[in-house]
Amino acid sequence: MDFSHDTLPQRVTFARAGAAAAVASEIARLDAERVMLIAGESAAQPADRISELIPIAVRHSDIVMHVPVDAADRARAAAADHDADAIVCIGGGSATGLAKAVALTTGLPIVAVPTTYAGSEATPVWGLTDNRHKTTGIDVAVLPRAVVYDATLLASLQTDLAVASGLNALAHCIDAMWAPHADPIDRALAGEGIRALASGLPRVASAGLAGIEETLYGAYLAATAFASAGSGMHHKICHVLGGMFNLPHAQTHSVVLPHVLAFNAPNAVDAANRIATAFGSDTASIGLAQLRAAVDAPRALSDYGLAESDLPAAVEAILPVIPSNNPTPVTPENLAALLHAAWKGDEPR
Repeated sequence: MDFSHDTLPQRVTFARAGAAAAVASEIARLDAERVMLIAGESAAQPADRISELIPIAVRHSDIVMHVPVDAADRARAAAADHDADAIVCIGGGSATGLAKAVALTTGLPIVAVPTTYAGSEATPVWGLTDNRHKTTGIDVAVLPRAVVYDATLLASLQTDLAVASGLNALAHCIDAMWAPHADPIDRALAGEGIRALASGLPRVASAGLAGIEETLYGAYLAATAFASAGSGMHHKICHVLGGMFNLPHAQTHSVVLPHVLAFNAPNAVDAANRIATAFGSDTASIGLAQLRAAVDAPRALSDYGLAESDLPAAVEAILPVIPSNNPTPVTPENLAALLHAAWKGDEPR
């Protein structure tokens, strides 16, 4: 018990079928009068309902995966041109990421309304991509002041997207067990997050809103743990792959996760035992494998456009950003083997 832990200031509301009223309440708390609403086409309907209850200055739908710098610049210009005093973002990680890019340079407060299990809404982490290079950073200015979770907004999420997004959330939990700043509070949050995600994600289709809410609860805990613990080996790999090769964010995390878990677990016994206990399984890797089988998880990076010839460049870019305290020492050889297995869709080892 020798650690320091920061609890980030954020208001979180679970409001089944009540997103519009909850967002209006948060905007009133901020005394905002000129809101920038960020929402893509997939979030058009909830954006319409929310727009009826809050003062909209500009509605922005130019959202691009991995937040390219030019897209961020366009959004910042729109906020400035319309003298926005707050941001409401509705959607997945790309929408939240764009809102964070605006907040990073303007300081505008964000109210986030997630429509996936991405978790970005609960972290102070921002990311921008320029010339195939993704830069990430931490700034409390980009942490949304409030988050509104409404399970009904995820009811129409395609099953394959829900699975990938939920496993992305699970990656936050597992990385939080051994990331650079992981502490006992992070591990407690991550353990409960794993339990909730393992219970809720397989029931998203069959149990309806109850399954979605449990998965959202797990995703929030996962992101909160990750926000404190920082980016471990898994996230460093996925951020590089996403930025360099424009791979889909959630699917990349879903594919890489079991390989990183198998890689680190032998040298992180306490973390591995906690993960296994949260899954209710004999080992961490068995628990994750059982969940992945139950939800038909993505298996291979080659399915998402990564070429085998890309792997050497990926290894070269990833090696310098791996945390120095990663449980298992990383070499060019074992990292290349891990990436090749993830590319091919082999069983983790």
